[in-house]
Amino acid sequence: MVRKHAKRHAGPVAEPADGAVALAPETPEAAPPHASAFEVLVDYERRSLAHEAGAPEQIEAPGLWRGIGFRIGEHRFVSSIAEISEILMSPPPVTPVPATKPWLLGVANVRGNLVAVVDLKQFLFEQRTHVTDRTRVLLVRQSGGSVGLLVDELLGQRNLTDADRAGAEGEPDERLARFVTENVQTGPVRLGMFSMVELTRAPDFQQAAI
Repeated sequence: MVRKHAKRHAGPVAEPADGAVALAPETPEAAPPHASAFEVLVDYERRSLAHEAGAPEQIEAPGLWRGIGFRIGEHRFVSSIAEISEILMSPPPVTPVPATKPWLLGVANVRGNLVAVVDLKQFLFEQRTHVTDRTRVLLVRQSGGSVGLLVDELLGQRNLTDADRAGAEGEPDERLARFVTENVQTGPVRLGMFSMVELTRAPDFQQAAI
């Protein structure tokens, strides 16, 4: 939990723009016409990975691990789909909190709930994220509420099998090793399996006050 040792501002917090996408379990059927953009993306990728529309048995293979891919700088990660509760398709307006670490951008009002927004690149690498039209916010549940993690880009759903993970490697970067349990090579792409649980439990992540 990100703890903020500062008084909550009484001033108004702007409502975020539309575009929040709640993650839901996949089904074999095609996405309905009214599906959100992210649901369509998940459905499209599910079908492309299956190599044949209408063959969900390939996706439901034993040992399948489902995750959401995202990019931070030159690093590409994937976190369990169970660890990410929602995706904001654009960063919401935030109200800064005094006397906090630079990586805590502030608090945002997400449908009536105050959510701390963290620049994940700055927390991990001490580099500020340059916001573009590809920037996303991943909402992750933690004790006492949710935290929003600013990332450079969403890579969509990634499905890994036991065979994919058979040759997984450890993480040599000390800044990442406590969160990245293993690195998996999928074609030309190297994906670090990033644990949101370990992130939210980290003492330095929980303590945002200066």
